[in-house]
Amino acid sequence: MTQVSVFATGDFVVYPSHGVGKILAVETQEISGFSLDLFVISFEKDRMTLRLPTTKAQNSGLRRLSTQTEMKAALTKLKGRTKTRRAMWSRRAQEYEAKINSGNPASIAEVIRDLHRNSGQADQSYSERQIYQAALDRLAREYAAVEKIDEVTATEQLQAILLKAA
Repeated sequence: MTQVSVFATGDFVVYPSHGVGKILAVETQEISGFSLDLFVISFEKDRMTLRLPTTKAQNSGLRRLSTQTEMKAALTKLKGRTKTRRAMWSRRAQEYEAKINSGNPASIAEVIRDLHRNSGQADQSYSERQIYQAALDRLAREYAAVEKIDEVTATEQLQAILLKAA
């Protein structure tokens, strides 16, 4: 029951595999004869509602939005040098997906940095573009929520950082 006090209705939270959501309510439901307290979390972008038992919140990786300091650290990663590895694409793709699903803004920023292509570079494959876009969308959503701006502006600001770093 102590978990209920950690998050409150109206809080923006990050669920690792879905990104930024908003707690709509904390409700009690009867399931198989047991009474369960659940966080009702809405992910507007995905048009999805998640009901997460309050007792499972910590183990699931549910967390508060990043602080501005944590977000600045992630944005610093965007400015770093690209780390391209010689591993096969399938292995790198799995690692990138794991970083995105970790929900960690710094890890997501690394994926964006490593997959970002400038106009003079070779085109990305379809799967590279898909992973890059998923990472950019995920980071932009959290950045927008932290900075209290809309997602389009957040995406533009992230892309501007990438262009300056190039």
